[in-house]
Amino acid sequence: MKVVVIGAGIVGTCCGWHLAREGHAVELVDPLPPGCGTSFGNAGILSYSHVLPVGHPGVLRALPRLLLRRDSPLRLRWGYLPVLAPWLLRLLRAARPGRFEAHARALHALVSRAEAAHEAVIEACGLRHLVRASGWLKVARDGDAFDRETAWERRFLERFGVPHEVVAGARLRELEPALVPEVRRGLFLPRERRVVYPLDYTRGIFADLERRGGRWRQARVASLRVESGRVRAVVTDRGTLAPELVVLAAGVFSRELLRPLGLAIPLEAERGYHATLPAPAAGPGPERPVLALEDGFLLAPMKDGIRLTTGIELASPYAPPDFRPLRRLVARVGRWLAGIEPRILGEWIGYRPCLPDSLPVIGFAPRCENLLLAFGHHHLGLTLAAVTGRIVADLVAGRDPGLDLAPYRADRPFV
Repeated sequence: MKVVVIGAGIVGTCCGWHLAREGHAVELVDPLPPGCGTSFGNAGILSYSHVLPVGHPGVLRALPRLLLRRDSPLRLRWGYLPVLAPWLLRLLRAARPGRFEAHARALHALVSRAEAAHEAVIEACGLRHLVRASGWLKVARDGDAFDRETAWERRFLERFGVPHEVVAGARLRELEPALVPEVRRGLFLPRERRVVYPLDYTRGIFADLERRGGRWRQARVASLRVESGRVRAVVTDRGTLAPELVVLAAGVFSRELLRPLGLAIPLEAERGYHATLPAPAAGPGPERPVLALEDGFLLAPMKDGIRLTTGIELASPYAPPDFRPLRRLVARVGRWLAGIEPRILGEWIGYRPCLPDSLPVIGFAPRCENLLLAFGHHHLGLTLAAVTGRIVADLVAGRDPGLDLAPYRADRPFV
């Protein structure tokens, strides 16, 4: 079939790659080149241990403290609150006992299949040189803070049998020699792998997609023209396309294209920032991603330096960025790692597409037989991209994807 994939981030690119591998004629449509949007700026973690939804009781209890703290990892643009309020109410309902546990099971069902899916992509596209088996380290200077910040995560890691280790002393220094002595405890997740540069990873997949006949069209999609239960045309700012199948993988911007179709998806942007810092001129740099729990930022080694990524800013995806909190956090890097100069080489903002139940939308759109949806992967776009692409290809081929897709349908209650 002739397939248009709307969105050339890591999810859209993986969907296109899987479909091209099965012989379909694939065209990615995006105003930015593959991998250059939100997929560009993540921390590069293939997080096979992520089993806890964003909305859980621990987060809700901490909300007042997080919203009032000056340098909190969670920030809210208060002028956006009237728009955001329905989403926040759904988040509160999704965090109720029973609900968030069901969401955790559905999240684990995807994450547990992510490693094998990435392995298939890495092998076929020749990307082994871009992936490191490093693990991920979440550290604290204070023991009470460590217990508070990791309690819920450790509980669910135990529940799902995910390997993890609480470390301190010599074991902590062995894992990360660059840590300053004041860092006392850590949670080590050994299964995590890191991508040395996320843009190169997406580009590598797209290069193989091109070898299979796929291509990228630089255009912005304005609307979908639907008649008699089918997408008849994809209207862009550079012409109209008439594919046989459409895959919508445009992240947070997917919601505007679905609203005229009668699908009101509660999709919001959890905006994330990053700064690039110089790699240490002398001494060891971080060997793996390190999350500083009390300050709420992550330091990840990249090919162009050290990437500092922040927590969450809740605001319109169209609001101008505010880099001031990011710059204040850069000044605190020395509290965690030695030898890193707090000098900013570059700044960036991206828009994580988040739904209140922390689960993506994957599957055919209701009442539209040739429109497949693949968006809303919140903090796990890189991790879940390959398995999402495989599921999309299975659905197109009429194969059983091997898991129940009901938790990811577009017409679920999202609570």
